[in-house]
Amino acid sequence: MSDAVVETHGLTRDFGDKRAVNNVDLRIDPGMIYGFLGPNGCGKTTLMRMLTGLLTPTEGTARVLGTDLPGNAEGLKRQIGYMTQTFSHYRDLTVWENLDFAASVYGYPRKQKKSRIEELLTRYELEGQVNQLSGSMSGGQRQKMALAAAVLHNPRLLFLDEPTSAVDPESRRVFWEALFDLVDDGTSIIVTTHFMDEAERCHRIAILEYGIKRLDGAPPDLMAGLKAQVVQVEGNNLREAKRLLDATPDILSAAQIGARLRVMVRPEIADPEGLVRKAANLGASGMVTGTRANLEDVFVSATTGEAT
Repeated sequence: MSDAVVETHGLTRDFGDKRAVNNVDLRIDPGMIYGFLGPNGCGKTTLMRMLTGLLTPTEGTARVLGTDLPGNAEGLKRQIGYMTQTFSHYRDLTVWENLDFAASVYGYPRKQKKSRIEELLTRYELEGQVNQLSGSMSGGQRQKMALAAAVLHNPRLLFLDEPTSAVDPESRRVFWEALFDLVDDGTSIIVTTHFMDEAERCHRIAILEYGIKRLDGAPPDLMAGLKAQVVQVEGNNLREAKRLLDATPDILSAAQIGARLRVMVRPEIADPEGLVRKAANLGASGMVTGTRANLEDVFVSATTGEAT
């Protein structure tokens, strides 16, 4: 028997004549953070909702924590946690009242409920907000409260739908540290994101576009296996240089990042720096150097049909 926490075969979901998720095969092993990376509307949330049993697939099957889907979703409820993209708790209740309500839903006895809530308040540094209405808290504080509610019952598998889309960078960093603590405690995590830096924190990712899984793997392996050469350009008239590069057949992409251009060149080109210099008409004034691929390069390559 497979020991995967999630395994899918041909998972597909249609909404009318629109195909939101298209024939996705996945295998997610325990003890990792697995990310779904892609733009808004690429099928990340739909895929996650099928894996939690909230949506029934149009075609295909899934096995989550040993439970076959579709059907049988009721048995999953006590084994999974789900943190939605938007804050879904009661804004007119305090932090304690929200967590107390969540604990009651999971059937915690009174004494056990109190100790578990106190444990989570300490773990997520919410002691100072215990009597604060959740609607008056900062985005980072609400995020920590929502995470506390999602893990209150010690789920084996935690689903997080773009959990840091509305918080500041420091809150995002603290949140991710909390996720790695959960993994150390034995929880497996699936997270959706459109942030490249967050995707790099995952043990493995799947890149999604138009509901199709374009690539999956560990971020370092995907970057090392990029089927393109990356060149960085510094100089004057970068907008004109980009226009010229965009019109060059052997240039896969060119993007301005601050005072530089980041250019991807087809892998078979013997002298990528020379090609870029000539195509961009830089002459002797521009600086052209090769550089290592990053995850954004992988994403661009995968979603323009250049990666396989």
